[in-house]
Amino acid sequence: MTFEAVLFDCDGVLVDSEPITNGVLRDMLEERGWSLTPEECMRFFVGKSVRDERAAIEARTGQPLTEDWMSEFYVRRNRELQARLQAIAGAHEAVAAAHAHVAQRIACASGADRFKVEMQLLQVGLMDFFDGRIFSGHEMPRSKPAPDVYLAAAAHLGASGQRCLVIEDTPIGVTAGVAAGATVWAYCPLPEYGPALRQAGASHLFGHMAELPQLLAAA
Repeated sequence: MTFEAVLFDCDGVLVDSEPITNGVLRDMLEERGWSLTPEECMRFFVGKSVRDERAAIEARTGQPLTEDWMSEFYVRRNRELQARLQAIAGAHEAVAAAHAHVAQRIACASGADRFKVEMQLLQVGLMDFFDGRIFSGHEMPRSKPAPDVYLAAAAHLGASGQRCLVIEDTPIGVTAGVAAGATVWAYCPLPEYGPALRQAGASHLFGHMAELPQLLAAA
């Protein structure tokens, strides 16, 4: 298929933010009485909005998920990201190849808040590729796994969902891309996550972002 646009998720695809963000979340949940290992926290929360898990958090901690708590989470999360964030290996080459392949029609469509996405892309030197083409699930009627953020990105680029390629790394994100009608390729550096990504609808798995240029050339 000839793709009209390439739509990238952000966390876990372009930037290695998920261990950092989930580490802060795990610490703050433990402070409220919900103890999780880092692996358990990743399995439960990766690909999800913290606010979308309000009921589970309140049930496990016995305390309301307040705006003050969320504000503290954002401050602590952003501080750690600014200190430690790095791009996913090969992401710069992958984005540059996609940018050239579809005549600059690429976008970043994330379930995260806009401030976080823009901060991260600036920090790792990818903002020039995505400036003006960043879409946040927080600004949509529904976030992932609903397709809204991908449909909005495709519409902005003048592409139909069916002619878009989505690059994702979680089953929730893959589900969103498939629901938008897109072809979804899943970045899967750990083979044990492959079956879940396939089940969600990913048509191809690849283990390193540096593979994407060649995959696009062969598409």
